[in-house]
Amino acid sequence: MHILVISDIHANLDALESVLKEAGSVDAVWCLGDLVGYGPDPNPCVELIRGLPNLACILGNHDAAALEQIDITAFNPEARQAIQWTRNSLTVENSGFLKSLQETLVIGDVTLAHGSPRQPVWEYLLDTRTATLNFDYFGTPFCFVGHTHLPVLYYLPDDTRSARLLVPENFTQTTLTPRTIINPGSVGQPRDRDPRSAYAIFEPETGTWEFRRVAYDIAAVQERMRSAGLPERHIQRLAAGW
Repeated sequence: MHILVISDIHANLDALESVLKEAGSVDAVWCLGDLVGYGPDPNPCVELIRGLPNLACILGNHDAAALEQIDITAFNPEARQAIQWTRNSLTVENSGFLKSLQETLVIGDVTLAHGSPRQPVWEYLLDTRTATLNFDYFGTPFCFVGHTHLPVLYYLPDDTRSARLLVPENFTQTTLTPRTIINPGSVGQPRDRDPRSAYAIFEPETGTWEFRRVAYDIAAVQERMRSAGLPERHIQRLAAGW
């Protein structure tokens, strides 16, 4: 089984379309949240995701904020501006889809959460200490998360109490071993200094995980963001991947 794992699309249609095209034929799509926020295409992105076959999708913090489920004062001023614009732009149908999303899902050997298994919507897994604490909050061999926009893998060997960190600088494909928390990176707003869209392919029968990157037309997205009056900082960061 060939599963496309994506996260943090952030209303970036060009990036999403490039990922779907490059990934090719897959048996299922697992989306780890934040379909909207930051970018200029919330409705087309939600509609494209909604139509994917064998979809499993969970709620992200920007999705929740767009639904007014989160107080936007928790966000920085530019993010608040983008959230308010997104709230005003979403159709009733697409808001309804976002409202239907759960915070976590368990599919076979995998737990899906946007931020972390401990705090699915909000918590960032940015260090081994926080990751270590989170291993007590899921019972499956694997947990897939998004939110940080960084492709990364944390694993907890049987003979240690502290999680270890791997980043895909020197490898792209690995066989996951229990217990592992892994992040495919961001489709629509990478933050690891590589502006290309990040995603992954997972094969559950063998535990194979492959990190992938694909380029997209960043300038076209930036132009639409400027036309929509979205924050300049969000526009500039797409080209630099931060």
